[in-house]
This record gives sequence, structure tokens and C-alpha cells, in this order.
Amino acid sequence: MAAPAAAPLLEVRDLRVTFATPRGPVRAVDSLGFTVETGRTLGIVGESGSGKSVTSLAVMGLHRGAEVGGSIALAGQELTGMSEKELSRLRGRKMAMIFQDPLSSLHPYYTVGEQIAEHFRVHFKAGRAAARKRAVDMLGEVGIPEPARRAGEYPHQFSGGMRQRAMIAMALACEPDLLIADEPTTALDVTVQAQILELIARLQQERGLGVVMITHDLGVVARVAHEVLVMYGGRAAEQAGVDELFADPAHPYTRGLLDSLPRLDDADDDPLRAIPGSPPSLLTPAPGCAFAPRCAVAAAGTAAERERCTGERPELLPYAGPGRLAACHVAGRTAPAAGGAAAAAAAAAATESEVSR
Repeated sequence: MAAPAAAPLLEVRDLRVTFATPRGPVRAVDSLGFTVETGRTLGIVGESGSGKSVTSLAVMGLHRGAEVGGSIALAGQELTGMSEKELSRLRGRKMAMIFQDPLSSLHPYYTVGEQIAEHFRVHFKAGRAAARKRAVDMLGEVGIPEPARRAGEYPHQFSGGMRQRAMIAMALACEPDLLIADEPTTALDVTVQAQILELIARLQQERGLGVVMITHDLGVVARVAHEVLVMYGGRAAEQAGVDELFADPAHPYTRGLLDSLPRLDDADDDPLRAIPGSPPSLLTPAPGCAFAPRCAVAAAGTAAERERCTGERPELLPYAGPGRLAACHVAGRTAPAAGGAAAAAAAAAATESEVSR
């Protein structure tokens, strides 16, 4: 008799996050589901306001005043409904997060070493000497030179890249199983971005971490992710392996993101290819597909297809092979001027070339 399959490291099912506002409830994340396996990286990508960061904060249990529904299971342990005391034991020890802005995440009045050491002491009840040694060791592990000296310095004395490395050191000091990185390369120059991504990939390989990489940058996704979740309007638009998604995007929104990337064969005077229109209102969501008002494929379809796209919300369904899902009534179809799969593949190739420099 075959042994039962191991549960995913992280399993999210039917996640819903709703905020109360003076104008009414806002469903920032709606019916979202995904899994993260040990040693694998899930890239969550989408425009600002698509629900990426809200999702990550829900997993960490860091929302205040929001109504969170659905299921979030870490190594089979249900997190939804846990008390703050129970969640605080898991944060740092079993799951950790790297935030966008390390300067605002680090306390300006305490040295970097003190902050990492305190984080370690909270979870392991270690003495001061052992905790400081752990802090110095972690700073060295993430590539900060002279870690013993730099542990005694304050956040403002670190460069942006060094602060992000310090945040990674703090996040991994207690050996968590899951690491969530929310736009970890924001505001860093290209060289430092590459170094931070390489550092996360190396630490993942060495420690067997499951990683959730949240980004709006498809170049980051191409470089580090194994699987990709594309979000739009608080919902999943598409899920696929990274190679499949770049080679053959199913959802017109994904294709639009890929087509908007600069390509190596573009002429100097070629205009940038943008997705027309604006992101949807989460306060008054449309009854059909949230992307329909901006979708060239729906606009080019028959009257019946346009009516379906604007009036019936698509479900996330299997598409073209195992592990692929798309929430689209016209999945895989291209608009007459969209450029087809060849254009998307060329944009993906340009992205990979760009991030490998």
C-alpha cells in the first residue's frame, strides 16, 4: 500500500480578506488558494493593489481589523482563527517575513546585532552571549563583512543592500521552514537586487526553505520562482510553472504583463506596450471577469463571448496540462494585435536575459 502524500508546507484554501471602510466592505483577497512545497519558490505577481501583500500578511497573521476567512495551514497546522499568542510563537520560529522597506522595519535606537539577538532570545530563551554570537554568525552568513563590528552599528549606518541582508539574517535566525519575501528588492539598484536574489536562492537551497516571493517584477519571477500565481483584483488569474507561464500564458492579463516588457529586438523609437485602462474597484466589483473592461481578447470576441466575460465571473479551472489553472472564459486565445505566443515568449526571453546580466 502506497504511503500517503506528504502535506504541502503551506496550503491556502478559499482565502478571503475583507476590510471595513466608511464606504462599505472591501474584499481585498477573494477565494484565493495555492500551495508551497518545501524547497520550492512560489512567485506571486500582479499590479499594485492586486492583493499580493494582503495575502502575505494574512498568512503571517498580521492583519489588524480585517476579517480573514478560509484556511491557512502551515505543515498541516491550521492558522486561521489562532490567537495572537499562538501565532507569535510561530512567527520567526516556523515562518518569517522580509518586508519591502528594511529601514522602517528595523528599530533606529537599537543596534542591528541587538535586534537579531533579541529575536533569537524570544524563541529559544538563550542567554545574551549565545544570542549575540548567533547574531554575528547570521550577519556573516548573509555576506556582511566584519560581522562582529557591524553587529554593533545602527541601521542608518548600513546601506540599503546591507539593511536588507540584515533583515534576511533576522528572518532566518530561528531556522523557519517558510520565508515570505514581500518585494525584497524594492528601491535597490540592479546589481544589489541580483545579489539579494542570489542570497535568498542560496539560503533556500542550503536550508530547504519554502519561499513565497511577492513582486510586480516579472524579471524576479523568471529568476527565482518554480511556480507562479498571477493575481488580479484580489483573485487568482492564472497559476502555472514558471517555464509554462512565460512560454504560453493562458490569461490575457498575464500576456499583457509579458507584452509590456521591453524586448531586446525593440527599436529605439518603439513605444512601450501598456495595458490600457485602470485596475478594478474592489469596493464595487464588476459581476463578470474583473479584467474584462481592459481585455483586448474579450473585445475582439463575439457578442455572446463579450456578454459572458462581462456578466459571468470565471472560475479557476485546469488549462492545457497538469498543474496549470486559469480563470478566464477565453483562456489561451490572443487578440488580433496582441502578437501571439511568439511575442510573449520573446518578452520572457528578454526578461531572462535582462536579469542574468
